[in-house]
Amino acid sequence: MNDIDIPEGSLLDNNFLEFISGSTDSAETLSASTLLNAYVPVFLVSFVVTILLTPLIRQIAIKCGVIDHPDGDRKVHKFPIAYLGGVAILAGLCSGFLYSYIFIADVPVNYEMVPIGVLLGMFAISMTGFMDDVWHWDPRLKIAGQLVAAAGLTLCGIGTNVATGIMVPFFGVPETVLFTVGDFAFRSSEIYYWSGTFLTAIFVIGGCNATNLIDGLDGLLTGTSAFMAIGFLVISLLIAIGIADPDGERQFDGARIVLCFSLLGVLLGFLPYNFNPAVIFLGDCGSLLIGYMCVVIILMLGEMGYTHLVIAGLFVFSLPIMDTVLAIIRRKLAGLPMSAADSGHIHHMLLRYFDGNVRKSVLTLYFLTSLFALFGIALAYLFIYQIIQGRFVYAAFLVVFSFICVLAIKTARKKQWESAEAS
Repeated sequence: MNDIDIPEGSLLDNNFLEFISGSTDSAETLSASTLLNAYVPVFLVSFVVTILLTPLIRQIAIKCGVIDHPDGDRKVHKFPIAYLGGVAILAGLCSGFLYSYIFIADVPVNYEMVPIGVLLGMFAISMTGFMDDVWHWDPRLKIAGQLVAAAGLTLCGIGTNVATGIMVPFFGVPETVLFTVGDFAFRSSEIYYWSGTFLTAIFVIGGCNATNLIDGLDGLLTGTSAFMAIGFLVISLLIAIGIADPDGERQFDGARIVLCFSLLGVLLGFLPYNFNPAVIFLGDCGSLLIGYMCVVIILMLGEMGYTHLVIAGLFVFSLPIMDTVLAIIRRKLAGLPMSAADSGHIHHMLLRYFDGNVRKSVLTLYFLTSLFALFGIALAYLFIYQIIQGRFVYAAFLVVFSFICVLAIKTARKKQWESAEAS
């Protein structure tokens, strides 16, 4: 342990060896094992509540007639399946957060818990999805609900620092005066705030709808999101123990870990019921909520204005991004509206490749998601430790991402040609 060399210019401070060994006497510095021990009860509470509550929610959904019927095309399940799994997800998340507010004590005082704005947004997005599951809301109302959820994040400053990190090279530090009109001085911080608000809205709308799109096979979104949560958790731990915070001004170190652990707990608690053959689905309430939670974590990674860490989070979230990009391209080429449903998603292609075997298709995408998570972790690790520049990680990711995209587009085009010839 003592033979480790810390590269010059590293983001790590001189106490790095004490951080990772857990030998420090300071109450404000923690090792990874200490953080895991402090926060793992959040995971357990979320897991237990979800795994116990899901059967009850399923029975309520069946009695109320909130059921998804197969159509033989995009919906490949053989029997009607209950919706409203998102209600169990919401309850599990709230339980984990509540535990963290009351019982987490063995962490520095600056490790604040989940901001209230996140909770407001979480309830807004859950209610939006619930209304759509039960009453099939107009898409414009769903977008409105997502914007309300995004507004909740801006209340606690989540997302604004991401814009600051991107735009500082162009407009200077936040208090830079750009121009004056009479006695009024227009500062760069104004641009950063409104740009951050816009960026937060784009992230929430894009992330929520991206997870909603890939929720097409038993256990697909639940399992892939569990791998994402693990990737986010590792990156969050690397930030907490690897980037110095001598003034204790960072706010989201503890909140990120709570969010990751709670999200992982509810996903693993729900997965046994949702894996093929599923007995309950997430519904829009669950898929939108999962997308929202992932977006919150990704935006929190940019708390210090480090764009590379946000990109690392986006790497972890690559599967929903990829499927959404391909859906836009596919529908544009086919002359279809963006809201049109089709059976050309990545999971549908794999399903046809594996002759309708849902489990093989889902497990393949689990592997792909874990690969993307490793790319994100590698980028964050290289950036934090300043060992080498992360360009080769970007290059490797771009190759894998592009290869899959081109292959998917080719497959979709081939299907279109075959359909045209048959007609």
